[in-house]
Amino acid sequence: MVNPVPMPADPTRSLALLWRRAERATRRGNDLSVDRIVTAAVELADADGLAAVTMRSVAARLEVGTMSLYTHVPGKPELEVLMLDRACGEGTDEPDAPAWRARLERVAHRDWDRYHRHPWLLEVATRRPPFGPNVVAKYQQDLRAMDGTTLTPAERNAVLMTLASYVHGAARASVEAARTERESGITEREWWAAHRPYVEWAEDPSGTGDREADHWFAFEFGLARILDGLDAFVGRTG
Repeated sequence: MVNPVPMPADPTRSLALLWRRAERATRRGNDLSVDRIVTAAVELADADGLAAVTMRSVAARLEVGTMSLYTHVPGKPELEVLMLDRACGEGTDEPDAPAWRARLERVAHRDWDRYHRHPWLLEVATRRPPFGPNVVAKYQQDLRAMDGTTLTPAERNAVLMTLASYVHGAARASVEAARTERESGITEREWWAAHRPYVEWAEDPSGTGDREADHWFAFEFGLARILDGLDAFVGRTG
């Protein structure tokens, strides 16, 4: 049986919710709100993954009837958009490094940390996401990391797209490795030890046999090479 393709969020309704232009008044004594619903959904996703987030499970966590959620949020697609925007609002302190390279490095590190705090973000569809207040603020802040360079607006946007794609892929590999360890009960070190006689050419990049160190090493190495290339490009363009 083929799983149905999830319905995309309605952009008009999502934008109204993101900017809180669709908040409805509730009955006296009922303090249910979009913010409370989003908080409950994020907590569920952090604990059990995105699949655990349904309108029914969120309602149960809030100890309210499922139908009462629909007076605030149309459905799960729109709820996911709200969750994404909430996560993008975390750790938005301005990079204070004097050089653009260090500022971009900090942008990448913040995104890496966000994916590991909220692994479900790797499952949320980000193609044409409605631009909520936190997504917009994050994008503008990330652009400012390149202040002091001669990059054009189009080039700055391309840099952020390149960096975002790289961090997303690296974080996915790290998060999936952690999930595999939890589900199998076999650590990365144990797995390699069992296969060592058949793959003697394989070496542990970190030298520790530790999954976290291994994926962090690979992430940092790749990030440095991307920034090296950008450094050379900025130098050529003045």
